[in-house]
Amino acid sequence: MKNKKTLVLGATAKPDRYAYMAINSLVGKGHSVVAIGQQTGEVAGVKIQTKAVPVKNIDTVTLYLNPKNQREYYNYIIEAQPKRVVFNPGTENPEFYQLLKSNNIEVEVACTLVLLSTNQY
Repeated sequence: MKNKKTLVLGATAKPDRYAYMAINSLVGKGHSVVAIGQQTGEVAGVKIQTKAVPVKNIDTVTLYLNPKNQREYYNYIIEAQPKRVVFNPGTENPEFYQLLKSNNIEVEVACTLVLLSTNQY
């Protein structure tokens, strides 16, 4: 399976959160992960950054931020030029879909955990 370098936005070290489970699952399936969240921490050996660190060769950005909190990352995500952005449940944002599509970035409204568990990632 191909390693799809993934940026997890809204990462957290709280085990009951979906972003935490997604990082564990991504790492478990052999994908490299860059994690950005509000607080530092570590999940499955991945350090959570609190700043938008420069990233290269990102395949997928998976969002765990509500639409209001996504705004500050619009340019960051577009500049990273990922192949796609996954909008997990609760992150749906039609305004951002348009922006991504106009920059030739695929929009996927789905659950990263489901995609991973069904081998559709």
